[in-house]
Amino acid sequence: MKLIIVESPAKARTISRFLGKEYAVAASYGHIRDLPGRAHEIPAKYKKESWARLGVNPDDDYQPIYVVSAESKKHVTALKKLLKDADEVLLATDEDREGEAISWHLVDELKTKLPIKRITFHEITKGAIEQALASPRTVNMQLVNAQEGRRILDRLFGYSLSPVLWKKVRSKLSAGRVQSVAVRLVVEREEERQAFHVAPYCDVEATLQSGDLVFTARLQTVDGKKLAGGKDFDPDTGLLKQPDKRLQLDDERAMVLARGAKHGVPWRVATVTRKESTQRPSPPFTTSTLQQAASGRLHMAPQRTMRVAQRLYEGVSLGSGAREGLITYMRTDSLTLSEKALAEAEQLVKEIYGDDYTGGPRRYRTKSKGAQEAHEAIRPTDVSRTPDQVAPHLDGDELALYKLIWSRTVASQMSDAKLDKTAVDFTVGVDGEELSFRSNGSIVKFPGFLKAYGDRGRDALLPDLHEGVEIGGDGNPVEIPNVEPLRHETQPPSRFTEASLIKKLEEEGIGRPSTFAPVITTIQNREYVVKKSSALLPTYVGIAVTRLLRDHFSRYVDLGFTARMEQDLDRIAAGEVDHVKFLDEFYRGKEGQNGLLRAIDEELERIDYPRIPLGEDPETGKPIVLRIGRTYYYVEVPGEEDMRATVPVDMLIDELTGEKALALIEQSSRADDPIGHHPESGQAIYAKVGPFGPYLQLGEQDGDKKPKRIGLGKGTDPSTIDFDYALKLLSLPREIGADPESGKPVRAGLGRYGPYVELNRVFASVQDVDTLFTIGLEEALERIRNKSKKPVLKELGNHPQTGAPLRVLKGRYGPYVTDGEVNATLGRDLDPEEVTMDRALVLLAEAAKRPKKVRKKATKKKTTKKKAAKKKTTKKKAVTKKKAAAKPASTDGSGA
Repeated sequence: MKLIIVESPAKARTISRFLGKEYAVAASYGHIRDLPGRAHEIPAKYKKESWARLGVNPDDDYQPIYVVSAESKKHVTALKKLLKDADEVLLATDEDREGEAISWHLVDELKTKLPIKRITFHEITKGAIEQALASPRTVNMQLVNAQEGRRILDRLFGYSLSPVLWKKVRSKLSAGRVQSVAVRLVVEREEERQAFHVAPYCDVEATLQSGDLVFTARLQTVDGKKLAGGKDFDPDTGLLKQPDKRLQLDDERAMVLARGAKHGVPWRVATVTRKESTQRPSPPFTTSTLQQAASGRLHMAPQRTMRVAQRLYEGVSLGSGAREGLITYMRTDSLTLSEKALAEAEQLVKEIYGDDYTGGPRRYRTKSKGAQEAHEAIRPTDVSRTPDQVAPHLDGDELALYKLIWSRTVASQMSDAKLDKTAVDFTVGVDGEELSFRSNGSIVKFPGFLKAYGDRGRDALLPDLHEGVEIGGDGNPVEIPNVEPLRHETQPPSRFTEASLIKKLEEEGIGRPSTFAPVITTIQNREYVVKKSSALLPTYVGIAVTRLLRDHFSRYVDLGFTARMEQDLDRIAAGEVDHVKFLDEFYRGKEGQNGLLRAIDEELERIDYPRIPLGEDPETGKPIVLRIGRTYYYVEVPGEEDMRATVPVDMLIDELTGEKALALIEQSSRADDPIGHHPESGQAIYAKVGPFGPYLQLGEQDGDKKPKRIGLGKGTDPSTIDFDYALKLLSLPREIGADPESGKPVRAGLGRYGPYVELNRVFASVQDVDTLFTIGLEEALERIRNKSKKPVLKELGNHPQTGAPLRVLKGRYGPYVTDGEVNATLGRDLDPEEVTMDRALVLLAEAAKRPKKVRKKATKKKTTKKKAAKKKTTKKKAVTKKKAAAKPASTDGSGA
């Protein structure tokens, strides 16, 4: 028997369908081993070594320690068991460097004496598998060294710089060779936006009409001087870059010119320019362009795109037991298409669109220096397999992505689109000045590749005009019903989206196809960047980390340096650079240049805790800064007593201006003055702002005992809360009555997430605070009962076998699909609206196979009276000791 080892069980299932009984296909379930991630994973014999924390020995040619994870041990055991019946091992992991490294780890860990061969394929089809089996090879150690060098490099970078962040910013932070550069890009884009000076400018637009055809013309020049547009202004000053060559219109001048142009008829056609334009198709997809297109057109996050692409690559069921991969390998930076694919595309184009639409074969080459041209672009495994043919077998995400890939592949091999473009210039005299307006039109003469997208292009029509013709007057063919001024403002550079950040990383040569999506996910999971709508904003921690690394370790987060390292890793893969020398120069340096180790030693004592500048106090001229606390953030004016305030956790950098910071400080200073005293207890009542927003506080902090606090909700101005309303709120929670069934109290209260009613720790929201004082027992119980019912997000119909209704429900930990017996979570990136019956059945089947978790019943241990007394005494001493050492708790918010 020949044993074929791949990474995933889905891939194994697909491949096994193409092979006979003489083959067995098993999965390694990804990487079987890695550098130790935690201290307890370090083997005992290395624990005392000075370099053990790194998991790499710099004194022995950077030899790594590899450990098999607890999860992987069972998979390795299963593979070793299969080896007993095998006479040959074929390693069929992915064809990239990571796949090559997995194969090498398998060889090194399985330690078998059986013959071992390496096979690769870029698509999971019967023909590709048979071709791979016919041309085996050995493991490519140059690719392995490149991947190992990358892994060790990332470990040296992260494990050396992360402790600096722990000491100088906040604990549990991490630095990453690519992730830190990605965060820097987001931070510096935000800095550009903050430094941007808005400049107002105007232009003039005329509406023209010829019969039923309405078109527009924009003012271009006044006495030959061009009007200023957005690109003509300096973003740092808001002033014109070339005031002698551009004319900036203000509102008043634009209005005068608009009125003069409207009443200055007739206008005259000065020039008519016609030319043919060609629009060429885009090349087939690489990993990054697929992620960008899926984000823009399908609103898929990069990680979600790659998961769906993985399913299409590893194989889907096409009915009658057939299972086949629908696309080629999806981690690639190559634009190459195989000769087979080129021939299939040409034949398909002829059949569907006709001979005039064939533009090929078109062969594309990437401009990326590190591109692996031996690989292929992402394409359908069978180009003749249209989206309509596979639609019955795919879920919504799979079909949408397959259609995107299929259309792009076919379009890339079609002829150019031909457009006829026309520009008409009109002149009119206004108060002795000559104004020139322009209209642009275009007609799609031949749609070419646009047909593959179901689009022939849009026409922008103009009437048939000739030089010297007058318009706008009585009897003229074109009327001018309106001329109006338009006001504009220059816009700051757009924030990055996930797609545009990937594009930027690729343009700069940072990262590789397999790293783009994980990096975007990592910087968000670690809260250096947050997504607001679709834009990426840096968090305060992300800004502080970037400022520290940029000020003290600029070389290591420099775009050019990081790109050159990627090129060096490519050269290691090509056998041109020794990976040990490369690592040593990075870590310890070379003649005339410090390495990372020396750079940290020299810089560490010079690093101050980072402050993020927000502006200046207009009265004193002193700086306003934001500082990173152990748990929360606060703003302050250094050197000024009582000029400090906590920043609400949901207030991001786009909202926190210097003016807003001063308002927070002012609110904080007012918060020390009570708005009154409780009539019964005499305790002071304060309106404060904490990390979770504004709140009321009754009384003072007394050691470990916290005073009563009531959250006021986001956006509430504490200064608007008067004494009577404060008393009303502090009376909460209000007992509405008793539940008739259980006899337990039903309460109405105000919490961190707003107003609620509650019974036996089951909370249900109510619409506003005032409802808390008027809601009756019956309505409160109805809301609580409805809260316990899971909201139905989508009805899918009845199960084809059992007849049970399938629904997508909203659960505590996210949406899930259920048939009443089995529940299957959808995951973060699968939209409930996109779940189909087929996808639901697959999810439920997979969930049903998982072993059910059985909760162990707690068993009470018998304790002797002597042991119990000793335990009680020890506990009492510990509590007393802890109280003596405790500091007064913070009173800066309901989350304190």
